[in-house]
Amino acid sequence: MPQKPTKKQLLSTPVEQIDIKKFDTTPLIEAMAKMSFTARDTASAAKILDLMIKDKDCTVILTLAGSTSAGGCMDIYTDLVKHNMIDAIVATGASIVDMDFFEALGFKHYQGTPFIDDRLLRSVYIDRIYDTFIDEKELQKCDMAIAEIAETLERRPYSSREFIAEMGKYLVERGKKKNSLVQTAYECDVPILSPAFSDSSAGFGLVLHQVKHPKSHLSLDSVKDFYELTKIKMEAKTSGLFIIGGGSPKNFAQDTVVCAEVLGTNVPMHKYAVQITVADVRDGACSSSTLKEAGSWGKVHHEYEQMVFAEATSVLPLIASYVYHQGNWKNRKKRAWSTFLNDAK
Repeated sequence: MPQKPTKKQLLSTPVEQIDIKKFDTTPLIEAMAKMSFTARDTASAAKILDLMIKDKDCTVILTLAGSTSAGGCMDIYTDLVKHNMIDAIVATGASIVDMDFFEALGFKHYQGTPFIDDRLLRSVYIDRIYDTFIDEKELQKCDMAIAEIAETLERRPYSSREFIAEMGKYLVERGKKKNSLVQTAYECDVPILSPAFSDSSAGFGLVLHQVKHPKSHLSLDSVKDFYELTKIKMEAKTSGLFIIGGGSPKNFAQDTVVCAEVLGTNVPMHKYAVQITVADVRDGACSSSTLKEAGSWGKVHHEYEQMVFAEATSVLPLIASYVYHQGNWKNRKKRAWSTFLNDAK
């Protein structure tokens, strides 16, 4: 009978984050533009994202759902922020906490396999994301770091943006990996909002904090999140969406147009939009709804929109490398939306 692999053997090969600065995909994207199917869609998406960056009036909002950060795209998002190509981020709690903040604390995601007995993984406290492994005990340390941050803060309702900024401050002093999206966004004045923030390791840490302090504790206010993001849209007017996956971050960002209207302010639909997804358009879900469909709700303009039906780790590096090497970010005005929201309180 073959010997079962040990935990050390299973967690021996870290996932490496891809560096878009090391290769220029311009020739490939230009060639793909002359092809068909997903190749041409990918080239179109790259060019629309570059249009967002070139548009001097456009605020670019990145929305993140899914596990691309765990799968090797973490540094792409950091580079997009660091080089002033992204002005605001809406993300799932898992993307921000379980993946980015987790690695910033010095932990890793590991190359694994989907062809394994998950009972074995559970017996050694390894969590699996398809073909990627995570040490459960390290994730629990991430939970405790969130609880530790909560203990230091004033007991009041916070938007997720405010709390994630505190995570950025924490990493400035305590982080082990300096290329963290949370820390980079904090240092670059780019707000990160997470409407489902508690659906992650953050939730475990914050539940622990509230149980320890039942009568006086901090809490998260998702309505405040929505209002803050809507304030950005009302002030920016022209906006573009770069949507990875779908879920609540996609809908949250799209809905700012409708929310502004409810508040008595008419703002234009999102002028540009790109979405990368594998979701089936026939199931009626938000993740799979096309950008053209969003136009029927008054959320996204039809002129500059592109759906790319592909697993994001396969096309995102091509698109991001293209816009980085076009260099239009070099002349962009810094938006500083975090400062704007802090001043608007």
